[in-house]
Amino acid sequence: MSITIADKDTENDLKIVGKNVKRSDALKKVTGTLDYVIDQKMPGMLHGKLLRSEYARAEIIKIDTTEAKAIKGVYDVLTGENLSQPVPRFGSIKEDQPLLADKEVKYHGEPIAIVLAVDEETAKKALKYVKVKYKQLPSVSTIEEALKPNAPIVHSNDQDNEKTNSNICGHWDYNWGDVDLQKENSSFTINNEFEFPMIHHFPIEPYSCISYPVDDELVIKTPIQHPFILRRVVAQALNMELSKVRAISNTIGGGFGGKGYPKIEPLAAYLAMETVRPVKITLSLDEGFFSARRSSAQVNICTGFNSEGFINYQDITIKYLIGAYADSAPRVAGKSSYLACGPYRTPNARINCEAVYSNTVPSTAFRGFGMPQLIWALESQMNEASKIVGLDPVDIRLKNLPEKGDVLIPGDNPVDGDWKQGLRKAAELIGWGKDNEKNKGKGIAIGIKNPIPASVSKSIVRLHADGSVTVSSGTSEMGQGAKTVMGQIAAEELGVPMNRVSVNLGDTSVAPFDTATAGSRSTVSMGRAIKSACDDIKNQIKEIIHELYTLKTSEEMIISDGYVKVHEKVISYAEILTEYMGPNLGEIVGRGVFKGTKINNHPMGGLADFWEIVFTASEVKVEKETGKLNINKLLNVSDVGCVINPLQAEAQEEGAAIMGLGHTLMEQLVYDNNSSKLMNGSALDYRVPTSMDIPDNFESDFIENHDGPGPFGAKGLGESGIIAVAPAVAGAVSEAVGIKMKDLPISAEKVWGLINNKK
Repeated sequence: MSITIADKDTENDLKIVGKNVKRSDALKKVTGTLDYVIDQKMPGMLHGKLLRSEYARAEIIKIDTTEAKAIKGVYDVLTGENLSQPVPRFGSIKEDQPLLADKEVKYHGEPIAIVLAVDEETAKKALKYVKVKYKQLPSVSTIEEALKPNAPIVHSNDQDNEKTNSNICGHWDYNWGDVDLQKENSSFTINNEFEFPMIHHFPIEPYSCISYPVDDELVIKTPIQHPFILRRVVAQALNMELSKVRAISNTIGGGFGGKGYPKIEPLAAYLAMETVRPVKITLSLDEGFFSARRSSAQVNICTGFNSEGFINYQDITIKYLIGAYADSAPRVAGKSSYLACGPYRTPNARINCEAVYSNTVPSTAFRGFGMPQLIWALESQMNEASKIVGLDPVDIRLKNLPEKGDVLIPGDNPVDGDWKQGLRKAAELIGWGKDNEKNKGKGIAIGIKNPIPASVSKSIVRLHADGSVTVSSGTSEMGQGAKTVMGQIAAEELGVPMNRVSVNLGDTSVAPFDTATAGSRSTVSMGRAIKSACDDIKNQIKEIIHELYTLKTSEEMIISDGYVKVHEKVISYAEILTEYMGPNLGEIVGRGVFKGTKINNHPMGGLADFWEIVFTASEVKVEKETGKLNINKLLNVSDVGCVINPLQAEAQEEGAAIMGLGHTLMEQLVYDNNSSKLMNGSALDYRVPTSMDIPDNFESDFIENHDGPGPFGAKGLGESGIIAVAPAVAGAVSEAVGIKMKDLPISAEKVWGLINNKK
């Protein structure tokens, strides 16, 4: 007997993958009926509002809550002293952040008390009656201040610091070859320092969560990207069993990394267990500025080239300013600096990275996970190198890009795509080589990122008695379209229409484990797990057919597109299950798993499953009289292996590019150097791109060679679009008016000043 399961590895065989399938949540989003936590209520629910510190660093002398507690409708007012002692702490990497400030505040805006009341308005009112007496202490808000010999220490009692009695949270070194030898042998040496500012995520949906007890268990409903990490962090902070904590990743109205790791959830969980009532904490849009940001960075690059323009070595020092608490910043620093040499062949490298504490808002993951900071520096360096070495910016990159199969970083997976193809495509689309008009220039840059290594994704797929399908996955839907893409993969694999596939996401009590919805990994990692679960279903169908039919050796059974062909008879899934299960019906449950390669002595813990790479080009016109930039054209070419949903892929890349324009042209958090206070922490004072800032021409293109590790040869995308925007724009500005940018944002004022200083 010959049994065949139809293989769909070629583009022409695909019926659902590669098509613009409509998002399942689209109608609810545009009609305003999608269910967000911020809109939800529960009987007996208490509302919590946070009182935040006026100072960046201060000793808390006394907090008087008497008047606030006396207000009608106030259930309680709690400070660090009222919590269990020692004050519970939480963190995804280091458990260093207290639920409420413990005796000392470490940044302007840190929560120091919470009012619990019967409604939000009463809680807000009561905040005004909480009186706090502080003793202000010296603080640090810059890398230079934090690293001075006699600097105030943010965590003076923390023995886990990289260096005792210092502000260095963590330190990483990556080395190969002999940099010092090559410094003597290089024909051209270029040394520059670049700076990247602090950026706020600015999700339109504010932070909000509801936590409530059910018997001896705890439920947390929140718009979080990583529900399994939340479950672990809360269980550790509250000393609970994992099985007693249920995290539900509700619909997420924008996260971009800012909702990846716990912020207000551990406090809400603690209060729910203490009060035995539902507790809801919702932050205002402005309070989000005091909850999360991207790390700023200072990057020094020394690059040596030989006489032909090949890179001899790169010597790179990176300092990330991570804020008052660790959050995920140490991982951001360590993981991104590993890839500091970018997409280029670098036979000799020395990379030194430090994560530096400061009395500023804690930083966390942000779309790109540290790579926009590094690529800003590296690609600006390559633009300058092209002029010094005497090569075109495209040619110097082509000369140093590796071929498919070449080693990128010693000990890691080789290059998995034709990167020169992508660069040439971007150059062609921007019209590279054609003469520019006056004050107009073109720029090009390459962005690269490594996904989460050695990660795990598991999925359960159910084939029901009527032939419909349910997919259960730990992935969170945060606007990237995961729910639609996971449904497309299952529908394609099992041969059922999309309207017969339901997808359940992000509930730790229902979905099997997933490491995280981050690193552009979900389509590859969770997609592989779903494909594996579908294969499991097909194998079970084969076993069922063996039991139901007597097949001759020469006869063939084909499983394809939702049916089985046997004895010249075509049988649907529903008919097979009805015949096999009997009148009580039933279902087939498939289980799938993807596990990345884990290597104990590898600096990242394992190999990169794929390399996420993007080729960004821009055309910019500069008004010399004002310094204002007009982005005539911006485009991204991404090597994605296979596009599962073209419209969603395009939206992801262009949404990321707009965010990239934000930190390129206007966004930065501004701190007062004397007080370390955040000066522009509001939706009015912090400038983000609007519809008026969209480039005149916007284009996304994809390289599809079906050479990725994901289903149908897919690789990850979604973060790549943000990574290389800044150096591409800066390169265009330099070509247009001959100025060199070393710090962001590229504001009109800054451009005007540089033009006039040049004169």
